[in-house]
Amino acid sequence: MKKPNISSLNPIEFTKVQPLRTETIDKAPATPIPPLESYRANAIAKALHPKRQFVVISKIDEISSDVKTFTLVPNEKKGTTALAYFSAGQYISVSLTIGQITLNRPYSLSSSPKAALGGEYKITVKRVKDGLATNYILDNFKVGDELEISAPLGHFCYEPLRDAATVIGLAGGSGITPFLSLAHAIADGDEDANLVLLYGSRTQKDVLFKNEFDEIAKSCDKVKVVYVLSDESAEGCESGFLTAELIKKYAPEGDYSVFMCGPQAMYVFADKEIAKLGIRQKFVRHELFGEYHNPEKEADYVAPEAPTCKITVNVRGEKQVVEASVEDTVLSSLEKHGIRVPAHCRSGECGWCHSRLVSGKVYVPKSVDGRRLADLDYGYVHPCCTFPLSDIEIVVYPEA
Repeated sequence: MKKPNISSLNPIEFTKVQPLRTETIDKAPATPIPPLESYRANAIAKALHPKRQFVVISKIDEISSDVKTFTLVPNEKKGTTALAYFSAGQYISVSLTIGQITLNRPYSLSSSPKAALGGEYKITVKRVKDGLATNYILDNFKVGDELEISAPLGHFCYEPLRDAATVIGLAGGSGITPFLSLAHAIADGDEDANLVLLYGSRTQKDVLFKNEFDEIAKSCDKVKVVYVLSDESAEGCESGFLTAELIKKYAPEGDYSVFMCGPQAMYVFADKEIAKLGIRQKFVRHELFGEYHNPEKEADYVAPEAPTCKITVNVRGEKQVVEASVEDTVLSSLEKHGIRVPAHCRSGECGWCHSRLVSGKVYVPKSVDGRRLADLDYGYVHPCCTFPLSDIEIVVYPEA
């Protein structure tokens, strides 16, 4: 068949298109267009990605003296009849009001994705010294409390098109929670992968969910858990840290992925160890570790002009000036003064707190700078990982 040549088209014929369209529209029945929500694609999108979800705490399990697991179920009275499905490794953002401070805190879902279909999420919270949110949650949350949470968020998930068939998981502290969800998903058949989990703790008493992991590993040959203790020796456990040698010991031949989740210090150490193994970058995945601290430790950090500064914040045309410490992120400083800034991950990735820097000097650690090139060109920052170096002015865009 001969391909049409554009030069052979008659432009006069195109002048007949508009009258034909008008005639067709005039002949069409005056039937109202169905609401957008009635289309199945939109209904599925709304179910998977709701703007917010309302839940009730149905159960609280005390895992240790400073760790609790909270079971959340739909709050039907407020319109949430089912919970959005999620992929193992995702998190939810919990809205909190503590005194005059209104903020969001991200917590990984520790339950299986399958449980979400039955109307249940679980999050596990570990107390952090001087932690505003963790201390409030552990000291105040009780069964029956109503919460507002986000849809499942984040990208710390297994993707067979990108990741290797075997995942070496590196976990530290409460960074174990997304791996518990992944282990359940593999055992349930929702994820087709092998998981070798190297779980670092100080002592045996610091290990979380040991019985649950052991039960999963016993029933599913795709899951193997290795406990690594840094401060003591114990039978059946490795001693020391999550080193390149240890990873090599348990890794399979050929390609494998490395997923890591834990405190900021663990990432600094583990990244240096992983670099020794020569693993392709696409096979190395980091979960967000929460708000960044101690930027002065970075080699490229620039000393601020003074220990405190003034932040002028513009929200919908209304300006407010607050006093801030240069040791705090811009987000934390604004929250401490009762100014709500949209935020979820608090780690520089999701972009929810995306704001425009009008003036002043700031520092953004390279390891958590998730801005796009356009953001850099046009002066946008993520307040959750931005530290002021002088008096600054920013424009914050609140949620609609």
